[in-house]
Amino acid sequence: MTSPPGKLLVPKGFSFSSTAAGLKASGRPDLALVETTPGSAAAAMFTSNRVVAAPIEVGRASLTATRGRMRALIVNSGNANCATGRAGLQSCKQVCQGVGRLLKVSPAEVFPSSTGIIGVPLPVEKILSKLPALVTARAATEQALANFAQAIMTTDTRPKYACRSFRVGESEVVVSGVAKGAGMIHPQLATMLVYLFTDIAATPVELRRLLLQTCNQTFNCISIDGDTSTNDTVLLMASGQSKVRLRGALREKLGTALREVCESLAKQIVADGEGVQHLIRLLVEEARNRAEGLRIAKAVAHSLLVKTAWAGADPNWGRILAAIGACGVPLDPHKVDIYIGEQLVCRSGVGFRFDEKKAHHDLAQSQCDVRIRLRRGRSSVAFLTTDLTAEYVHINADYST
Repeated sequence: MTSPPGKLLVPKGFSFSSTAAGLKASGRPDLALVETTPGSAAAAMFTSNRVVAAPIEVGRASLTATRGRMRALIVNSGNANCATGRAGLQSCKQVCQGVGRLLKVSPAEVFPSSTGIIGVPLPVEKILSKLPALVTARAATEQALANFAQAIMTTDTRPKYACRSFRVGESEVVVSGVAKGAGMIHPQLATMLVYLFTDIAATPVELRRLLLQTCNQTFNCISIDGDTSTNDTVLLMASGQSKVRLRGALREKLGTALREVCESLAKQIVADGEGVQHLIRLLVEEARNRAEGLRIAKAVAHSLLVKTAWAGADPNWGRILAAIGACGVPLDPHKVDIYIGEQLVCRSGVGFRFDEKKAHHDLAQSQCDVRIRLRRGRSSVAFLTTDLTAEYVHINADYST
């Protein structure tokens, strides 16, 4: 069952809180907490960037030390705590220790996340001073979850969440996801933080297997600007409080619910991209394998010439063909077909007569399909990307000032 649009579902065993700690110049909420029940399992995936923030290092180590058992999540926005040296690592550990003391759990069971400006020392005292109120305020309500989604935003224009549920006998299993992300979005995760909560009972190994598969199908098939952040995290937590055990056919049910939640979050992230006017769904068809299809999709999605043409709703298929040819796949350009919307604009590597006004109109919509057929095999890839506008430049030209 799909939850109604905008409806938030709170999985059993989770409580949420948020507050303003003064990390954002705007004074908006920038610190958020999630607590879950004893024995909760967790799995995470992180950025592929070799430069990683302190919370990535601490979170990875904690998941290893606890063998995938977590009791809390602490997130700050407004400061990435990256490229901050030993002091940044120590600050991150102090925050986890502070949360651990207040919740009476091990600091290793507290998972940290940060997002914001790189290279600025984390004002740890501001965070520590707000922890008692944050712990006291936690609640297992829709409003508390909605506030959590607001608190983790940076350049996002709106909060992002998605929920699904399904019944198992007399019990209901809920999967809820919250995300932030609007820039530095690129496959192998992006500047995005994604938190997924479910009340099914599962092991960390089971969660990791599901998470890897889901990320490859969703978050690793989106791109806004081709940059990969230092803080990217996707965390999946399972409280077990539905009393439904993950086994047999339930693996497929949970996998479907998780994929639908992540597909929704991925689309919300791309649609809210910095300065984005047009969402483009790239379909690469008849590739030899998935890896080849992804390589071609990324080449087109990251071409500045292609992206700026989309910004002007210009059906310049030649730029798309050139990007395909430059990606390193040893294909035959005389077998490449390109469609904009429903129109064939390039057949067998040569321009095909088409209605340019209609193609312009299609690209001018908030969402448009661009289809590439390679005639090399049977694999297909769907990839979400965007145009690149002057507004993107304005947002990122003065982000830290």
